[in-house]
Parts: sequence; structure tokens; C-alpha cells
Amino acid sequence: MPDRETSIATIQRELTAFARRARHKASQLHPDLSLVTYSILDLITERGGCRAADVAAHFMLDKSTVSRQVTALEKLGLLRRETDPEDQRGQILLATEAGLTLLREANEQRRLSFSARFTAWSDEDVARFADYLARYGAED
Repeated sequence: MPDRETSIATIQRELTAFARRARHKASQLHPDLSLVTYSILDLITERGGCRAADVAAHFMLDKSTVSRQVTALEKLGLLRRETDPEDQRGQILLATEAGLTLLREANEQRRLSFSARFTAWSDEDVARFADYLARYGAED
């Protein structure tokens, strides 16, 4: 069994490779869509809409970075702004129908890709991997 430092180095290498593949896949979904813009659109949709400040806090990004990404999503016709009903000065970001369609198609592509990658894995291995990823994600 490898020592802890070797295992951590392997995890770091594999997660970095995973992130690179994710960035590449995002660009395949839409030529003008980065992993950041895709992730922002996904979060906004998951939450049923939210403010830019919520996006910045969630991803630990500067508000100006989020503003640029939101503007890019708007120009692509994937995102729209509505007045916040709880605070007329604020805006809620919402996916457009085109944005929702793109996300549905992307999620199906990802599901098929993951299913193919795990074909040779047992159900127990897949469940264990899912548990480990959830546990790792919960540490933040």
C-alpha cells in the first residue's frame, strides 16, 4: 500500500487532470463557454436564480470577475436579469430557455460519459467513489 504522501500526490494529479478534462468538455458544449461561465450558469439554474453576489460567494470569486462572466452569458443569450422582488435595487440572474436547453444537453452528455467510464466498475465501487467524492466536497 502506498504511503500517505504518495496517495495525496496521486489524488492531486488525478483531480488536476479531471479539471483539465472538465474545462475541455465545457468548451465543446459551446465555443464561447468556459468552465467558469458554464459553472455559473449551472449554479444559477440549480438555485432557481440568484444574485451575482451569491455566485461570487459560492465560487469565492471577485465580484468583477462574476460581472464579466454574467455579461458574457447574457451576450450568448443564456442568461437574463430580473428585478429582485425582495429588493427592487437588486437583480436576480436566471437562465434563459436557451441556457436551460444547453444545460440539459450538457448534463445528458456528462451522464453518458460517466456511465461509459464506470462500465467496468462494480455497483459497490461506484457507490464508494460517490461517497468519497461527497465526503471530500463536504470538507469545504
